[in-house]
Amino acid sequence: MKRRDLLKLGALGVAHAGASRVALLGQTAPVPPAAAKADYTLRISPVTVELDRSRIISTIGYNGMAPGPVLKMREGKPVTVDIINDTDTPELVHWHGMLIPPEVDGTQEEGSPFVPPHGRQIIQLTPGPAGSRWYHSHAMAMDDLHRGSFTGQFGFVYVEGPNDGGKYDQEHFLALRDWEPFFTSTMEDDDDDTHNDPIFEQPLTVNTDPNGLEVASMTYSINDKILGSGEPIRVREGQRLLLHLLNASAIENRRVALAGHKMNVIALDGNPVPKPQSVDSVFLGAGERADVIVEMTNPGVWILGGTEKIVRESGLGLVVEYAGQHRQPQWIDPPRRSWDYTIFGNAVSTSPPPAKTIEMIFEKIPGGSGKFNTWLVNGKPYPHEREFVLEKGVRYRLVMRNRTDDAHPMHLHRHLWELIEINGKKTAGIIKDTVVVPYFGRAVVDFTADQPGLSLFHCHLQQHMDYGFKALFRYA
Repeated sequence: MKRRDLLKLGALGVAHAGASRVALLGQTAPVPPAAAKADYTLRISPVTVELDRSRIISTIGYNGMAPGPVLKMREGKPVTVDIINDTDTPELVHWHGMLIPPEVDGTQEEGSPFVPPHGRQIIQLTPGPAGSRWYHSHAMAMDDLHRGSFTGQFGFVYVEGPNDGGKYDQEHFLALRDWEPFFTSTMEDDDDDTHNDPIFEQPLTVNTDPNGLEVASMTYSINDKILGSGEPIRVREGQRLLLHLLNASAIENRRVALAGHKMNVIALDGNPVPKPQSVDSVFLGAGERADVIVEMTNPGVWILGGTEKIVRESGLGLVVEYAGQHRQPQWIDPPRRSWDYTIFGNAVSTSPPPAKTIEMIFEKIPGGSGKFNTWLVNGKPYPHEREFVLEKGVRYRLVMRNRTDDAHPMHLHRHLWELIEINGKKTAGIIKDTVVVPYFGRAVVDFTADQPGLSLFHCHLQQHMDYGFKALFRYA
């Protein structure tokens, strides 16, 4: 197929001069006053998701639903979150895209405490930066497709900044999702979307051993409904829609379009882009977000959905209906163009030049983990013993060389990076936390080491991460 442990209870961690705090409580432990004052409560428990009347699935979610509630926070205003785990397994809640200390980031590798089975965890954090973030399980799944991000444990966080106000008539949070994952060795996958790009990093000799099992799906949705189920987005001509798009998939990169309309991309991963651009479709690696404005100027009944026909017809879509229009929803294939981050950037960076460079080479050993593939960073799977040590305040250039036939959405926790180059094409000013490194391609990012503590770097495809595709950055 082409493509694409438990800490002691009662511990209290404090970091950043009291900016964050985490308390763990067993099921029978008394609840401290802080729990009664929590700004948000997340309850991890079994849920059912009614994709349509004929398809109801069982999974694990937040607050009785999947996706979980949209959490709106104010940038710089500390919040308390009470996380209750009603399941039999330890859990982790990761705050993706947040600049917060490692003990509340929700990542085992960084030392974040688990939420114990039938226990609770009370955390305090200061949200930021402003923009579209999200939260999700960061538990390892390995060969259990009912764990980690294969479940319904995901939801939006929107961090409001001082300049939020917005010139739009409607706002929608839309998560692209796949369900009922299964192992396969035969399914072809076109989600890379980069096969026509330059292949700067293809090795002279390509390993042609048979691939191990990978994960696929044939059931998709936007939020909790498949195409044709649930209520449409109802609009009037002349309205402006603000769509917060999230690829919440554990296994796929995805391209989406709104038939008959262009989408003006104003932010990527929650961060405003230097040059907003109107595009026919948006490509999102797993974990990526895009904020787009759509001008509703083409009356009719249209489909917002995946550009791959089999994926769209298997549920990845929703209906957008203009007032007074009564017809079958229409789909028009958008022009097939390669996704180009650089059109949203500047020609020259205004950031300080990097003082040091870190080279990272990504490779795959087909079937290297028994039934599954093994993923390598600089010749070895995780862990890496103090190989990536940062000096506080230093600006780094990270060169990611992808010597595999998959496109990898790479994510660095607790930091933001500036995209500098993608497959030899220069750009500047695009600030992200996740970047898709193309098929046999290269991506270069710059970042400042300004978040002391452990920081996890990994591919955002769950199986890839579980089988070695991660590294730990630490500070000297």
